[in-house]
Amino acid sequence: MSTQVATLESHTFDVLVIGSGGAGLRAAVQASVPGVSVGIIGKSLLGKAHTVMAEGGVAASFGNVDRWDGWETHFYDTMRSGHFINDYRIAEKFAHEATERVLELEEWGAVFDRTPDGKIMQRPFGAHSFRRLAHIGDRTGMELLRTLQYKAISQDIEIFQEVTVTKLLKDEAGRIAGALAYYRATGDFVLFRAKAVVLATGGWGKLYKVTSNSWESTGDGGALAYRAGAEMMDMEMVQFHPTGMVWPPGVRGLLVTEGVRGEGGLLYNSEGERFMLQYDPERKELSSRDVVARSIFKEVQAGRGTPHGGAWLDITHKGPEFIKRKLPGMYEQYLTLADVDITKEKFEVAPTCHYTMGGVRAEAETCATNIPGLFAAGEVACGLHGANRLGGNSLADLLVFGRRAGEGALAYARDVAEASSVNAQEIETEMARVMAPFSVSHGENPFEIHEELQDIMSAHAGIVRSGPDLEKGLAKLQALTDRATNMAVSGSRVYNPGWHAVFDVQSMLALAELIFRGALARQESRGAHWRTDYPDELPEMGQWNFVQSIDEGVQAVPVPQMPKELSRLFERGMAPGAWTKQQEGKEN
Repeated sequence: MSTQVATLESHTFDVLVIGSGGAGLRAAVQASVPGVSVGIIGKSLLGKAHTVMAEGGVAASFGNVDRWDGWETHFYDTMRSGHFINDYRIAEKFAHEATERVLELEEWGAVFDRTPDGKIMQRPFGAHSFRRLAHIGDRTGMELLRTLQYKAISQDIEIFQEVTVTKLLKDEAGRIAGALAYYRATGDFVLFRAKAVVLATGGWGKLYKVTSNSWESTGDGGALAYRAGAEMMDMEMVQFHPTGMVWPPGVRGLLVTEGVRGEGGLLYNSEGERFMLQYDPERKELSSRDVVARSIFKEVQAGRGTPHGGAWLDITHKGPEFIKRKLPGMYEQYLTLADVDITKEKFEVAPTCHYTMGGVRAEAETCATNIPGLFAAGEVACGLHGANRLGGNSLADLLVFGRRAGEGALAYARDVAEASSVNAQEIETEMARVMAPFSVSHGENPFEIHEELQDIMSAHAGIVRSGPDLEKGLAKLQALTDRATNMAVSGSRVYNPGWHAVFDVQSMLALAELIFRGALARQESRGAHWRTDYPDELPEMGQWNFVQSIDEGVQAVPVPQMPKELSRLFERGMAPGAWTKQQEGKEN
């Protein structure tokens, strides 16, 4: 081993969690048992993860407000909203376990809004059959993260803040061995050895110019896994939330929680028409996100948009007291950032890139990937949401599969005698790669590359797509990727945002290509994936997930087929709980 590697700061854990958001914290808590060492690496500061941006609630079928709700109805809604390319095994476990995980969170200190009789209050959300979202005003993600953060620091878990991971390390047998990273403040390298690694790094919404995602969402974990040989699935499925802020320009894309519509907010076009009555007369404003986002887009395209290219959202009819109590965050957000009082006036909203349904392919039981010792949970993983995610399912996903990933990693680590050895030459090579931008003269600016990437994604792989546009966008992306091999930075490694941006851009470029290739392969319109040259949802295409890997390219893999006891839930064409409610109404 070289002198440089021998003197490198090094830490060894049984389980290493990359990502300090909801999924990462829940995984770490589960893996942290006596005799097992657990470490967490966070790109940001603890408590600042993107989880805080999930505002409206966490979906769990308690039936506290609508007694007809249950796991079968939650499963039905999740599969139907995902247009049946979800993995039913993942969705079934999710629907079964969500309530238990929320109650567990409450036991750890989360303070949910209550019904008059003291139960957890639940609000309606788009495409949920019943009022299902447990919430803390419109700051649910913040409360979830706060609770898990305090739970984690009460346990024997070592936390590394503001650290960027550049490479997952494997041993000669292809098993996970750890990760190489650097401290963002100093630029000093640090080696993490581990028996098992859990990826919980979130999504890649910063691929798009207009996005609700925070600065961390650059797809680091997805790119790390892909380069290490992990399978990626459903990458074409990118969700555009119907309601992001539109004006002023500095806050364009910032999330306007679905809770506004859940609490009675109504959408209007510039002509004062409540247009969702036309696009989905049954569910109206509470239709699924893909339908509402496309509807707003179509209204704007037809010349019926608001002054800044969106739709009007109005909740004034609910009254100031109700709005300030139920939606305090939204009230403050618009008053502070847009000088708009939503208790007195309507406000503009438009679709914004919000969530990536695709990601690292992981097993339902343990969240294990195809790389031994590597597990994935939360937005970086895929399989639960299919072609469209239901609002509120993301926070429940973090809890259910964060726990399962932690449990899977713990079991794997216990079966391994010691952490695998790492290759000293591989580490030397990676450190040289990471330092290379400092040696480039007159190279490309990473911030400009990122801006051009966002332009390409927004123009060619956004809310509306077509084959020719995708091909054109892919060609532009490949040319940009070639230029990006020559990115340059100046200064030192200390507090150097340009240097950090190089690796963000490298991750996003890799994932952008997967999105384009997946979108070209899926020759239909399904959920969030809308192709004007293939406008219909095709039954034959619904039989396939598109899986991509660095060695195999794009492959069509059969969607797991539901057993009879689950498929029967869809035979009536309505949710099980809704059918029960209907039958009770007939009897009465």
